[in-house]
Amino acid sequence: MGWAPGLVFLGGGLLLGQVQPAQAELLYRLETRCSLQGAAPVPCTVEAIEAGEATIYRHRIAAGQAGDRVETVRISAKPVRMARWVQASKTFVALERAAARFSTNTVCFNGTDLCVVNPNYLNSVRQANGSATQGRDLVRVHFGADGRIDASCYDAGCAVGQP
Repeated sequence: MGWAPGLVFLGGGLLLGQVQPAQAELLYRLETRCSLQGAAPVPCTVEAIEAGEATIYRHRIAAGQAGDRVETVRISAKPVRMARWVQASKTFVALERAAARFSTNTVCFNGTDLCVVNPNYLNSVRQANGSATQGRDLVRVHFGADGRIDASCYDAGCAVGQP
């Protein structure tokens, strides 16, 4: 499944802690950079794991260093939903928003709560949605209380209705 279906719907019908799915298959492992709460990016490892009807993205931030942290995002395709694992409650909680910037290969969740450089994901989005993403740089989505997409925008259109 990969991230492609997640962002496929991100643009207008297109755009872990210790979570271990029962039937899981590692799709890829990527050494990259991540940031939390808008801080400077640090080394991280992303594992994309196929888990039935969803793909789990486990981000091990500052991997191998004292105080490393794990952030997990689950993307379901039917219907498209994105959720973040909350270790304290041991549940997935629906995201409020997500954004992708193709020029920097960056995907961010809930503003800058978690950002990751993931060219694997964005390249697959470009391949799956060539005409929808051609010439585009920024795609943003907003999720409703049920976790489903209720608004999306591209580039300058994302400024419409913003204060």
